[in-house]
Amino acid sequence: MPAPVHSITNPKLRLEILTPQEVQKIHDATLWIIEKVGVRFPSERALEIWEAHGATVDRQRMIVRARPELIESALKTCPPAYPLCARDPSQDLPLDGNHVFVGTDGCGVEVLDLETGVRRTSTLRDVAEIARLADAVPEVAFHWVPVSAQDMPPETRGLHEIKVIWENSTKHVQTESIYNEREARAAIEMAAIIAGGREELRKRPVLSLMQCSAPPLGHDGGSLDAALVAAEAGVPTGFMTMAANLTTGPATLAGNLAVGNAEVIAATALLQLAYPGAPVFYAAAQTASDPRTGAYTGGGPEDFLYGAATNVLADFYNIPLSMGSFATGAKEPNWQAGVENSLSTFMASIVMSDMLLGVGLLHGSRIWSYAQMMLDCEIFAIIRKTMQGIVVDDETLALDTIAAVGPGGNFLTQKHTLRHMRELFVPQFMDRRPYNEWEAKRDDARDWALAKARQILASHQPEPLDPKLSAELAKVIEKSKK
Repeated sequence: MPAPVHSITNPKLRLEILTPQEVQKIHDATLWIIEKVGVRFPSERALEIWEAHGATVDRQRMIVRARPELIESALKTCPPAYPLCARDPSQDLPLDGNHVFVGTDGCGVEVLDLETGVRRTSTLRDVAEIARLADAVPEVAFHWVPVSAQDMPPETRGLHEIKVIWENSTKHVQTESIYNEREARAAIEMAAIIAGGREELRKRPVLSLMQCSAPPLGHDGGSLDAALVAAEAGVPTGFMTMAANLTTGPATLAGNLAVGNAEVIAATALLQLAYPGAPVFYAAAQTASDPRTGAYTGGGPEDFLYGAATNVLADFYNIPLSMGSFATGAKEPNWQAGVENSLSTFMASIVMSDMLLGVGLLHGSRIWSYAQMMLDCEIFAIIRKTMQGIVVDDETLALDTIAAVGPGGNFLTQKHTLRHMRELFVPQFMDRRPYNEWEAKRDDARDWALAKARQILASHQPEPLDPKLSAELAKVIEKSKK
């Protein structure tokens, strides 16, 4: 399958963030935690699966303790590579360790209105418009449901969200808004309609599910049941730890990695015990709590290090990674957002994290900003270009061209220049104007990003979803209420 233009593919730059010995120590610590401390699984079905495989289950506290050999044996059945498929097959994404794909960020609850700039509650229309914008932007490879459709009933909200994304984009859809077995069964039925049947869905999963853990060392019961439904259907499923230093994890980075790893690995093992070979991925968005307030930071050097270290752990278990990136704590598109999103994304990219989440959100993934989405895409474009490194061969050394120009000449008219000039990075939003022009206008990247978003929404119309399929999706949502 040819690599899409929106990915980082087989880069030259590499980074070793953890030695093999350090990774093994974290793995050993993880197995010790699962066996000696335990992980909470508040799901009757999950507890039954653990008991059937010989784990020690405390029914009253819903805590599972499992031997290392059980966990390691289960993890060996995880498939190391598989595709995230799309309504348009040319947009399929191979999760094979050789690509880095970016998606929108997920589950914000407020939006900076595109026209007024006023902060307001997010709606289903926002989900649709963001999907249409992301469909047009080449840097965005897949959708993570970006904001919560709070004008929809809570019991069907997550289903309405994935429906309008399929109606407004041909790219892959991932959601963390399916919280229980009922919703999961409806979502799988909807995905099967898009794919052309249950067996086709298993071959071409057009939907993937993300479930957040409940740190420290716990899970949500409904999320576990939903994940088991998805695994049974062959829909890729991942568990995301958001363990934070000081509050839901130890103050030290290694300790926090071990806690988060125990959450993810224990849940991943559960899915493999139930359905060996089910497509799974590792997911993480670990951060630090601010020592002054205990608040979630959404940025800083700890996040950058976690972004790289977590991929090393996912590689150790030979499963794809979905890594929280771009999740700045900034309140508006500003220098803080640029620094945090650039460094977090670079660190996650240089170790080849398969999926990066994701562009567009501010204030620790709470507030959607159209300007921030466009600026984040530019950040990824810069990093993608940087990751290509420097190619050194006869063509790029250009000795014949250098000789033809000679001392004091100019390369602008050379055929070699015409062949390669479009390889140079040209920004959309970085300000390279003469000072006098900037001084006269005093506009900046945020103004241009908003204008670009408005222009795309006014002109871009993705390939429409067959109205008959939309009607079938609506019937599934209606049926799920009953």
